[in-house]
Amino acid sequence: MQFKIDHRTTQQAAIRKLKQMIEDQQKAIAEHATDVRTEWKENVLEFGFTAQGTKITGTVTVTDTHFDIYAKLPLMYRLFEGKIEKMIAAEAAKIGM
Repeated sequence: MQFKIDHRTTQQAAIRKLKQMIEDQQKAIAEHATDVRTEWKENVLEFGFTAQGTKITGTVTVTDTHFDIYAKLPLMYRLFEGKIEKMIAAEAAKIGM
Protein backbone atom coordinates (compact mmCIF):
# COMPACT_ATOMS: atom_id res chain seq x y z
CA MET A 1 0.00 0.00 0.00
CA GLN A 2 1.39 3.40 -0.94
CA PHE A 3 -0.17 6.85 -0.91
CA LYS A 4 0.48 10.51 -0.12
CA ILE A 5 -1.18 12.95 2.26
CA ASP A 6 -0.54 16.66 1.79
CA HIS A 7 0.28 18.86 4.75
CA ARG A 8 0.16 22.63 5.07
CA THR A 9 3.19 23.23 7.23
CA THR A 10 6.96 22.96 7.11
CA GLN A 11 8.74 19.64 7.01
CA GLN A 12 10.09 20.07 10.54
CA ALA A 13 6.70 21.09 11.94
CA ALA A 14 5.08 18.09 10.26
CA ILE A 15 7.70 15.78 11.80
CA ARG A 16 7.10 17.29 15.25
CA LYS A 17 3.32 16.85 14.91
CA LEU A 18 3.70 13.25 13.77
CA LYS A 19 6.04 12.45 16.65
CA GLN A 20 3.62 14.05 19.11
CA MET A 21 0.66 12.14 17.66
CA ILE A 22 2.50 8.84 18.05
CA GLU A 23 3.45 9.70 21.62
CA ASP A 24 -0.12 10.73 22.47
CA GLN A 25 -1.53 7.53 20.97
CA GLN A 26 0.91 5.05 22.57
CA LYS A 27 -1.66 3.67 24.99
CA ALA A 28 -4.27 3.13 22.27
CA ILE A 29 -1.64 1.59 19.99
CA ALA A 30 -0.55 -0.81 22.74
CA GLU A 31 -4.17 -1.99 23.16
CA HIS A 32 -4.34 -3.14 19.52
CA ALA A 33 -0.78 -4.03 18.59
CA THR A 34 2.32 -5.74 19.94
CA ASP A 35 5.99 -5.56 19.01
CA VAL A 36 5.55 -1.87 18.16
CA ARG A 37 8.69 -0.33 16.70
CA THR A 38 9.28 3.23 15.54
CA GLU A 39 12.62 4.59 14.45
CA TRP A 40 13.35 7.96 12.88
CA LYS A 41 16.13 8.38 10.33
CA GLU A 42 16.10 12.10 9.64
CA ASN A 43 12.76 12.70 7.85
CA VAL A 44 11.82 9.01 7.51
CA LEU A 45 9.87 7.10 10.13
CA GLU A 46 10.36 3.34 9.92
CA PHE A 47 7.63 1.47 11.77
CA GLY A 48 6.52 -2.04 12.49
CA PHE A 49 3.97 -3.78 14.64
CA THR A 50 1.99 -6.99 14.98
CA ALA A 51 -1.80 -6.79 14.91
CA GLN A 52 -4.04 -9.83 15.17
CA GLY A 53 -0.99 -12.03 14.69
CA THR A 54 0.01 -10.25 11.48
CA LYS A 55 3.27 -8.33 11.14
CA ILE A 56 3.02 -4.97 9.34
CA THR A 57 6.00 -2.79 8.45
CA GLY A 58 6.45 0.40 6.53
CA THR A 59 7.76 3.93 6.30
CA VAL A 60 6.47 7.48 6.43
CA THR A 61 8.67 9.94 4.56
CA VAL A 62 7.97 13.57 5.45
CA THR A 63 8.68 16.05 2.65
CA ASP A 64 8.17 19.81 2.47
CA THR A 65 4.62 19.31 1.18
CA HIS A 66 3.35 15.84 2.05
CA PHE A 67 3.73 12.51 3.80
CA ASP A 68 4.69 9.53 1.60
CA ILE A 69 3.25 6.50 3.33
CA TYR A 70 4.26 2.97 2.44
CA ALA A 71 3.12 -0.13 4.30
CA LYS A 72 3.74 -3.75 3.48
CA LEU A 73 0.36 -5.36 4.03
CA PRO A 74 -0.48 -9.05 3.92
CA LEU A 75 -2.89 -10.08 1.18
CA MET A 76 -5.89 -10.31 3.52
CA TYR A 77 -5.47 -6.62 4.54
CA ARG A 78 -5.07 -5.32 0.99
CA LEU A 79 -8.83 -5.45 0.58
CA PHE A 80 -9.04 -2.65 3.15
CA GLU A 81 -6.41 -0.32 1.66
CA GLY A 82 -8.93 2.41 0.81
CA LYS A 83 -10.44 2.35 4.29
CA ILE A 84 -7.00 2.38 5.92
CA GLU A 85 -5.94 5.35 3.79
CA LYS A 86 -9.09 7.29 4.76
CA MET A 87 -8.53 6.54 8.46
CA ILE A 88 -4.93 7.77 8.30
CA ALA A 89 -5.98 10.92 6.40
CA ALA A 90 -8.63 11.61 9.06
CA GLU A 91 -6.04 11.29 11.84
CA ALA A 92 -3.72 13.66 9.97
CA ALA A 93 -6.55 16.19 9.68
CA LYS A 94 -7.16 15.99 13.44
CA ILE A 95 -3.62 17.18 14.17
CA GLY A 96 -3.83 20.03 11.71
CA MET A 97 -2.17 18.57 8.69
